[in-house]
Amino acid sequence: MSAGPREAYARAGVDVEAGDRAVDLIRRRVGRTADLLGGQHGFAAALALGDEGLRDPIIVTSTDGVGTKTEVARRMGRYDTIGQDLVAMCVDDVVCHGARPRWFLDYIAIGRVDPDRVSAIVGGIVAACGAACQVVGGETAEHPGLMEPDAFDLAGFCIGVADRDELIDGSGAVAGDAIIGMAASGLHANGYSLVRAVLEEQRLDLGAALPDLVERHLGHVAVARIPDGQRTLGDALLEPTRVYAWEIEALLSTLRGLGMRIGGLAHITGGGLPGNLPRAVGEHLGVTVDPSTWPVPPIVALMSRLAGLSDAESRATFNGGIGMAIVVEPAAADVTTAFLAERGLGAWRMGTVVDAAAVGPTRYAER
Repeated sequence: MSAGPREAYARAGVDVEAGDRAVDLIRRRVGRTADLLGGQHGFAAALALGDEGLRDPIIVTSTDGVGTKTEVARRMGRYDTIGQDLVAMCVDDVVCHGARPRWFLDYIAIGRVDPDRVSAIVGGIVAACGAACQVVGGETAEHPGLMEPDAFDLAGFCIGVADRDELIDGSGAVAGDAIIGMAASGLHANGYSLVRAVLEEQRLDLGAALPDLVERHLGHVAVARIPDGQRTLGDALLEPTRVYAWEIEALLSTLRGLGMRIGGLAHITGGGLPGNLPRAVGEHLGVTVDPSTWPVPPIVALMSRLAGLSDAESRATFNGGIGMAIVVEPAAADVTTAFLAERGLGAWRMGTVVDAAAVGPTRYAER
């Protein structure tokens, strides 16, 4: 008797039936997406641009991943937060250019398809996108023999739209502008290769009580600043990346309505503050930053201390407690911080735009 049409593939390690179950669970998570012109069962997403209300629409795109933070999720067996990290990495890059994130796609590479695990990841993606950015497609690829059964990796793709005359590219910044930093929720999704090295070198248990570790290495005062829900080291390391896009959209609209100039935006990801803040302004400009003007989350300070990083090295490796920054004219600084504070987002005037010659080739300096 000949083998069934999928038995040979199953012997090679690919569980097609599990993949089908995962797709069904994903469709339930995503729900009906009205903007898909060809429905949800085709090979690609067909999207309409006609309802955006833009005079001269342009498309702004980004792609990114979560990196080795996925390994922390795997070790903890917790997959409900990592999807938000993926969304944040992509939509917050798009909003940096003044675009409205509209559509999102994901790619999941996995050693063995576990439908519930895949559904939890996608559920986090859908929740993070909310109603403002629709999940319009994705792919789950099973890689037996190439990846361990419980290993996985994520990539995301975001499509946004903007009016050409409202595109933000740093050219609006001038020397003397204010830099407003926005609070990070923790480590976000960068620096985790170093974090994992620290975990191994220090033989740290992800289930260790975070307050005990913080008090031992940083002192009692820092314990009071541990956010609710971060009971263990693993909880703090899996704290999802804050999504700034929706607050930024509203902020940009408010500032434009008041006739206030917006110089640029920076998403603080790999490379930390010195690697990203200068990208918010033109190449003839630089930035100076005063690190004493904002607090550093305990988990960032803890990982930096355990890794033996200086304060400057920490801000170049992790985000230093700042996840996003906006450059505005000086008169808009107080309006900006107040607007963000009203929405529960910590924000501080953290620095100033200067001529590039004043800070050297890196276009970044601390004072």
